[in-house]
Amino acid sequence: MVDVVNVVSSGSLDIELDLEAVAQELGDLVDYDPGKYPGAYFRFGESEPLITLYRTGKYIITGSSSEQEAMEIRDRFLTTLHDHGVLPESDDSWFSIQNYVGVGDLEESVNLSALAIGLGLEKTEYEPEQFPGLVYRPTDYESVLLVFGSGKTVITGAKSIEEAESAFRSFRSEFRSLFES
Repeated sequence: MVDVVNVVSSGSLDIELDLEAVAQELGDLVDYDPGKYPGAYFRFGESEPLITLYRTGKYIITGSSSEQEAMEIRDRFLTTLHDHGVLPESDDSWFSIQNYVGVGDLEESVNLSALAIGLGLEKTEYEPEQFPGLVYRPTDYESVLLVFGSGKTVITGAKSIEEAESAFRSFRSEFRSLFES
């Protein structure tokens, strides 16, 4: 079982924006500091998904818990821009889900050094001084799995929830076959 924790999506407004003017128009909804980052951060509330808007009109939504929430946030965002005169029409030229991030659990502790060897060093990266987890890139999936010593596994890069679940099931099966007594 994989729990989806983040759905990353993106779209394009097909217009060039003056982010300074957008930030002034939308006030507290936007955090814009071009000295720190070239994009403007847009959020409806503290616990709401984050929308990063760029001068090119492209935007990225992170922090959605489902595809439906990503679509709803997109619609609210476009309506808000339209209502404030930033966007002539409350539509964008394209919108798509880019990535599903999920979490699975092997329900046991993992010796990450042994796992790296068992899975094959050509498919894994494990440098505990740099990062506390093992990075596994299975050849059959576009997803990348981050495996931690606790057995918790983050699945990222999946183009669908089904792909994330399938990648985790396959990994769990491979893990069990490597470490069965």
